[in-house]
Amino acid sequence: MKMTKKQRVEKILELLDEHYGTEKICYLDHENPWQLLIAVILSAQCTDARVNIVTGPLFERYPSAGALADADVSEVENLIHSVGFYKNKARNIILASRRIVQDFGGEVPENLEELITLPGVGRKTANVIRGNIYDEPSIVVDTHVKRISNKLGFTKETDPEKVEYALMKVLPKDHWIMYNIQIITLGRQICIARRPKCGECFLKEYCPSCEVMPC
Repeated sequence: MKMTKKQRVEKILELLDEHYGTEKICYLDHENPWQLLIAVILSAQCTDARVNIVTGPLFERYPSAGALADADVSEVENLIHSVGFYKNKARNIILASRRIVQDFGGEVPENLEELITLPGVGRKTANVIRGNIYDEPSIVVDTHVKRISNKLGFTKETDPEKVEYALMKVLPKDHWIMYNIQIITLGRQICIARRPKCGECFLKEYCPSCEVMPC
């Protein structure tokens, strides 16, 4: 008997939980909400591994939002130059830290609407903070989530915000945070953009984009 879309989604989520677990994992090194915010801003179009190399010395030199808020932009640029777009990112992390100190009492806000007012912070960054720090159900749409959600037939949207809203309708709320973590792992290990390993994929039976037969 042919599965309904709801049944297929449930089976895919069950297999993701089975293979990757349900432990919340963050690939960016951080010790507090502010450090994660800075790391996520720096991660735009850059690997997490590279960001982790950069943030060690950065947080040692500037251990708090207050310290970074008063930083010299050229010194920050020198510390983060290897992450790409370092001039804009240096400016954004200084201004975001300044706003946190001046407008939010030194605390990273939890509210989505307040988070996206910070320089360098869009919905993706805001949802990373809300999910990882405040445990607020949120869907983070990065390149892996957008690409693989399309391959799985969960959405046909390509705009990240539209993908987010589409997934909110498809996925049960208790899987919103884990879905991103699990799909990132799947995208790095199996569903690789340029060379998907469909034959090795535990979702191949339920994926309409599977490139091996039978599927």
